[in-house]
Amino acid sequence: MSREVLLLADALAREKNVDKEIVFSALEMALASATKKRFHDDVDVRVAVDRNSGDYEAFRRWQVVPADELEFPSREISIDDAQEKDPEIQLEEFLEEPLEAIEFGRIGAQAAKQVIFQKIRDAEREQILTDFLMRKEHLVTGTIKRMERGNAIIESGRIEALLPRDQLIPKENLRVGDRVRAYLSRVERGGRGPQLILSRVAPEFVIKLFELEVPEIEEGLLEIMAAARDPGARAKIAVKSNDQRIDPIGTCVGMRGSRVQAVTGELAGERVDIVLWSADPAQFVINALAPAEISSIVVDEENHSMDVVVEDEQLAQAIGRSGQNVRLASELTGWDLNIMTVEEAEKRSDQEISLGRHLFMDKLDVDEEVADILVQEGFSSLEEVAYVPLSEMLEIESFDEETVNELRSRARNALLTEAIASEEEVEHVAGDLLTLEGMDNQTARLLASKGVNTWDDLADLAVDDLTEMTGMEVERAKQLIMAARAPWFA
Repeated sequence: MSREVLLLADALAREKNVDKEIVFSALEMALASATKKRFHDDVDVRVAVDRNSGDYEAFRRWQVVPADELEFPSREISIDDAQEKDPEIQLEEFLEEPLEAIEFGRIGAQAAKQVIFQKIRDAEREQILTDFLMRKEHLVTGTIKRMERGNAIIESGRIEALLPRDQLIPKENLRVGDRVRAYLSRVERGGRGPQLILSRVAPEFVIKLFELEVPEIEEGLLEIMAAARDPGARAKIAVKSNDQRIDPIGTCVGMRGSRVQAVTGELAGERVDIVLWSADPAQFVINALAPAEISSIVVDEENHSMDVVVEDEQLAQAIGRSGQNVRLASELTGWDLNIMTVEEAEKRSDQEISLGRHLFMDKLDVDEEVADILVQEGFSSLEEVAYVPLSEMLEIESFDEETVNELRSRARNALLTEAIASEEEVEHVAGDLLTLEGMDNQTARLLASKGVNTWDDLADLAVDDLTEMTGMEVERAKQLIMAARAPWFA
């Protein structure tokens, strides 16, 4: 058998393009599996095949474990018993006894053959996949081999990939034998080996299709900066030119629309808007909302949002059917967009002016004229009046230095008064929580400020709610909640 083993290993390694060591490893597993059939118990068998001669040895082995952890005597041995046989042996090592080499009958040989071929198939698939991933090909082209519960199995060369039902473009009708393209979204590794997961709805799919159709992108003359999709209906991509001589939009559209039409055809008729990217967020949003015309934009950096003002006749176009245009523009730019008419914007502005006027009149004890000046100069909070650089306030023509200093002083005093009142209120409502074991002042105040004022309030929370609310560790959140629930079980 020795010579046959060596010839088999060599032939399989060549035929399947896998390392010979993988074949020997598979053979050892097969021989071990067949040897275990001699025993009624669940034993552990190791087989070692000599890589040069083809001879093999079989061993039964027991893993060395602490005496109090011995659970499976058929394949484990206590450290005390093991060291009686081999004083040098340590925990987690294996005590081995040689087994008599056996001849395998027809059934044993068949079982061995199945194990070997399965191991080689797995290694072969892993090697093919590794070669594929090394090429960094994110756009997969293949043929639908079969459909399983709505999921498409795509065959691309020697690779099989899965295109899940929820990653198909809505309403597209793919059939067995159809040739399709898809984006490689991820690789899942399971019991059956690595599995390529594809998508035809990912925004990246549109980007890869344009890279295929527009050579200037591969050459680095153009870049696609972002993409957003409503799969099967509409998509937007933002393009940037790295060469001033190139028109990015015209280049992506192609002669008589040939390039964009090729992409649209692959996307089952999905319309693609090509938007000029801009480093200025407001200009980028204006470009993304085209063809709607924008009257004005108010940028809120803190909340990462923009109020976009349009004329009445432009409102429907800016929003789009079922909000599609503004939703895609928001995804493309990364900003929350609030579309409003000029009338709505003026109404909101009047409300903000009124609120600001009353805030300053009430908290700073000034008349309407002074309050209006502050609002007109862009002040909207006491913090801004109290802590904006002195030089900026001195630039207000209506105020002299004495007035500015008085306003800043009143604003700081008002903020201090509010802080003290808030602290006292929180201390009052947090009193019950402070008696809870493991609670500290800072956490109790934070919880009270979020409406969690009693043990019962805390006991009703889930661990996730508490960690999200406070940012504390999961273990501490569990301990506090269990402490709060203790009276329920008393």
